[in-house]
Amino acid sequence: MNSSLVAACNAASFNPSIFGGEILSVEANLVSNYSANAPDAFRYVAPSVQLKNASFCNITVSYTHPGQGDNIIIESWFPVSNWNGRFQAVGGGGWVAGRFAISYGAMVGALADGFATTTTDAGLGAAPDANPWALDSPGNVNLYNLQNLGSVSLNDQALIGKALISSFYGRAPEYSYWTGCSQGGQQGLMIAQRYPTAYDGIIAGAPAIYWTEMLPSLQWSQQVMAELDYYPYGCEIDAITAAAISACDNLDGVVDDVIACPDSCLATFNPFSVVGQNVKCTQTNGTEVRISEEAAIVVNSTWNGMTMRNGKQIWYGLNPGSDLTGDSPGIDKQPGVAATTCNETGCVGVPSSLGLQWIQLFVARNPDKDCTNLTRTGFDDLAHAGIQQYSSIIGTTDPDLSRFQEVGGKIISFHGLADNVIPTKGTEQYYNRVFDLLPNVHDFYRYYEVPGLSHCFGGASGQPDQLFSQLRNWVENGTAPESSPVKLTVAEKTHDRILCPYLQVARLNPACGDAAKASCWSCVGPRTSESTLDEI
Repeated sequence: MNSSLVAACNAASFNPSIFGGEILSVEANLVSNYSANAPDAFRYVAPSVQLKNASFCNITVSYTHPGQGDNIIIESWFPVSNWNGRFQAVGGGGWVAGRFAISYGAMVGALADGFATTTTDAGLGAAPDANPWALDSPGNVNLYNLQNLGSVSLNDQALIGKALISSFYGRAPEYSYWTGCSQGGQQGLMIAQRYPTAYDGIIAGAPAIYWTEMLPSLQWSQQVMAELDYYPYGCEIDAITAAAISACDNLDGVVDDVIACPDSCLATFNPFSVVGQNVKCTQTNGTEVRISEEAAIVVNSTWNGMTMRNGKQIWYGLNPGSDLTGDSPGIDKQPGVAATTCNETGCVGVPSSLGLQWIQLFVARNPDKDCTNLTRTGFDDLAHAGIQQYSSIIGTTDPDLSRFQEVGGKIISFHGLADNVIPTKGTEQYYNRVFDLLPNVHDFYRYYEVPGLSHCFGGASGQPDQLFSQLRNWVENGTAPESSPVKLTVAEKTHDRILCPYLQVARLNPACGDAAKASCWSCVGPRTSESTLDEI
């Protein structure tokens, strides 16, 4: 333990400042003999690690933007021995900017690897929903809070975090990194777009970009069911998903209970082909249920994406094979987009709070807005209004990353093809739009699709746990990542596979033949892709 750093762990050692902000308080406390586990699920792109008997300085800074009535907290953990000279900031999830269980898990991992690390709550606390902070009063959105969530607090976190590091260690970090998934992935790409000098390397997993299109799409399946006036049993939806996996599993040449080619699956599997079949249903205590045409309509609509009353597609759908009825992974477990709850009299919908609150709190500006009986016109109007009013605040759609590229920044993004919250096509669209503007995008930004991975973690796929080390190697040594190892659970056995940078895909070498060996796989391509929707 470095005695001089131990002595420096007091509030008087820090005097951070930020233009446009006023520091309210600084607290610093030495934490000793701290042990915790950092699972790979909370680190997203790094292996599980055990932090043992660590000592670090915990610095908590509270500040405000005068006139805005906010109170933002940045929490930092700085090792008092074996600092690697680097800074790693971590992101949030759902409505939470940070300072909650997942971000703390990521910070434990960062600390175990020798990083100085930070998280911010954007002034919103750690509530898993937006009710405590979205409205100043019915009809009046707190735009400062939304702006802090979307962008402002992210630059503040970088500036204050680096200032604290310089005060504590007597020098600035050699390299700075951002790691996040979902909301944290959106935060990472927002940083690259608006604050290109904040970090040298960014991990942006399953990014919640195109926020204003994506969030109402979480309510889309529920809207379809409401228009049908029919809420299927979950077993009907699950049976169609299982049939799709069975029909599409082999499209990549390997049978492993995972859909690796969702576009081809959409083109070849018809969900209406299983209508009329009987399935056992836990929601009816094991009694068989007939798969209804309405259930096929819901699944087909969910896969093909949100459409307006004139048939124009507003946003993408989730991929075949994703779990449409089960809870998403994470601390704030969102119900599946097509989830229902049933009793002896029938079923009712269970909406995602993310999609529902976006419509109620931010678009309708009324927490009591009833979204169970919207007409298609009413739903269209709300979806369109949200895009009009908030895209510039939190849309995170600007493809011009030229400044980020110019300063030498690097991005690695990943997205699970079994994500049951955020459509992978949004991430693909963004990458394509950056490519349209910057054809050499591959030189600084690479995107990996992960077959079998659910939303950020969970599912048949393991975590792409080498991507962070590959990002560091790219930033610090100029070694661009190509394939990345990943594990896949197949019939309760572990397969070693590889991930390939978009537009390439992993293919099994028939001459090698063993799908469980990473050495039998290679990256081939590029494949063609058409994923861009017209702006509405």
